[in-house]
Amino acid sequence: MKKTLDRILSRAGIGSRTDARKWIGAGRVKVNGKVIQTPDHWVDPDADRVELDGKPVVEQRKTYILLYKPKGYITTYKDPEGRPTVYDLIPDIGQWVAPVGRLDQDTTGLLILTNDNDFADRITNPDHNIPKTYLVKTSSVLSDDALRQLREGVELNDGPTRPAVVNRLRDSATSTFLEITITEGRNRQVRRMIEAVGSRVRKLVRTAIGPVVIGDLLIGSYRTLDAKELKALSARYPYSNTDAKLKAPRKAHSREGPSSRRR
Repeated sequence: MKKTLDRILSRAGIGSRTDARKWIGAGRVKVNGKVIQTPDHWVDPDADRVELDGKPVVEQRKTYILLYKPKGYITTYKDPEGRPTVYDLIPDIGQWVAPVGRLDQDTTGLLILTNDNDFADRITNPDHNIPKTYLVKTSSVLSDDALRQLREGVELNDGPTRPAVVNRLRDSATSTFLEITITEGRNRQVRRMIEAVGSRVRKLVRTAIGPVVIGDLLIGSYRTLDAKELKALSARYPYSNTDAKLKAPRKAHSREGPSSRRR
């Protein structure tokens, strides 16, 4: 089946589709010996020879990394301001991977990186209803009514949120500690949801995506996802308009990665 040239390159697992379009525009890509500078050029992967910088494009081994992102790291490859990035934590994996979704600089926790673009699209597409679970510390004590609003969905500037699973863990004199599970992935969504009920986030940690959890993984370390986890992430997750039927992810054990270290 024919595919566009940029899609051929990105599906090979050597870079993102944005990277591919840049390479093509720069004249670095040839098809059957001819330089092609049109990203939407149609290619038959079974019959056409595609080269990048004179080397045949070969599909890379699929890699799936689970990283415990620390605070202060950003989820881009390079930062013009010189801030540390998540790539500083995975220098030895030997191939290109990209974050599946984002965690902002001040958010810590589970981040998946992969060169499997179809897998990444599945995880980030809200139509697949894959739950993401966070631990939250708020800047004030939340009322039961505020938690009810979060469960039922709150109005944001880009539309109402879906119902969420929300569990109050404990209160201190000045904060509520809660666990929240959502099936969307809008920009800064949990922070904006908390602001919508009159508070702010002081600390935010993503602890699970579907059945995959951080477990005892050390901050700043990583491990590979196993076959069981990959299969579970490919399962279909039902969506209901009632939070009682929205299932939070089950717990699973997590192994320390080869570069484990505390930060």
